[in-house]
Amino acid sequence: MNRWPTMLLGQVCELVNGAPFKPSDWDGSGLPIVRIQNLNDRTKPFNYTSRRLSDQFRVKHGDTLLSWSGTPGTSFGCFRWDGPEAWLNQHIFNVHLGADVLPPFFIYQVNSKLEELIGKAHGGVGLQHITKGALSSVRLTVPPLPEQERIVKLLDEADELRKLRAQADRRTAALIPALFHEMFGDPATNPKGCRVARLDEVTTRVTDGVHQKPHYVTSGVPFISVRNITTGRLLFDDCKFISREDHAKFTRRCKPENLDILYTKVGATYGRPALVETAQEFSIYVSVCLIKPNKNLIDPPFLAAALGTPALKRQADRSIKGIGVPDLHLDQIQQFLVPVPPLPLQQEFARRVTEIRALEAAQAASRLRLEALSQSMLHRAFNGEL
Repeated sequence: MNRWPTMLLGQVCELVNGAPFKPSDWDGSGLPIVRIQNLNDRTKPFNYTSRRLSDQFRVKHGDTLLSWSGTPGTSFGCFRWDGPEAWLNQHIFNVHLGADVLPPFFIYQVNSKLEELIGKAHGGVGLQHITKGALSSVRLTVPPLPEQERIVKLLDEADELRKLRAQADRRTAALIPALFHEMFGDPATNPKGCRVARLDEVTTRVTDGVHQKPHYVTSGVPFISVRNITTGRLLFDDCKFISREDHAKFTRRCKPENLDILYTKVGATYGRPALVETAQEFSIYVSVCLIKPNKNLIDPPFLAAALGTPALKRQADRSIKGIGVPDLHLDQIQQFLVPVPPLPLQQEFARRVTEIRALEAAQAASRLRLEALSQSMLHRAFNGEL
């Protein structure tokens, strides 16, 4: 049982909504306008306006902001504004806290309740809204201020650990491209003088997945589309499933196997390879290209890394078809020029990639443990157990 008192969110703060802006209000001068995208991604550019508004819509550095409209899972949330003085757009509340709750404690607690808040949202499949009344009815734990300060310090330390973990993960993700560049150089300039061949000269097959939309089932054989490989790894975490009968039919023409390469060929994330490193059976959609390396000529991990280099991506950019949705045709992919250094050198590269993959796996396990610890701390913090 929580040993601290609770209060409704509406009792500890005043929620002041932002102002509506039209594109005609944007004039490139004056103060920036804080929109939800500026909260979720600080690299997003601002729109500016010289329109004069009431001071109630003015945002100052350090204000607590709460976005109440958008796409569940990406838009809702509570933020400390670290940017410049600005105007606040509608769909965001400026949270004016009373003396009972510290701003960072409020932010941590509200963000720990996002699932509850999303459950209160209404609207269509895409854009949804959480009303001021629904937000005000959320119950918050309100310990004494010294306890809030102690909890915030602990949560800040955990958050800093997560940031350091993410920084280390980014550095590790850059190791394989850096290793490729060190051993083989840029394929575009070919400083090592490697033999260059067309992709269809060093593979046994370049094809794509099933062209018709399949009938999905709740469980069965994984069915892989572009979204399952855009990270550069084949992930089954969020895939759809087809029946074993459909899988047997689809794989008569296109059967992915261990050490094949999957390559995104349709959509905004085209041109991304993923090495198949599993014996698990699965089928693929037409948006995914299946590349079967000739292992007598080219090592699969080497080829997957080569396909992920900027030089090969530029070839994909030049080959793209379609005015709307980008689409790489198989005959274009088959013509990609790839470096083919001596096979022992390729295999040495693959050996070192295996070591990097082991490091990535260890870091992923560490990341999961850290996330579990963080979630446990949040639960305990707002239940008087920390």
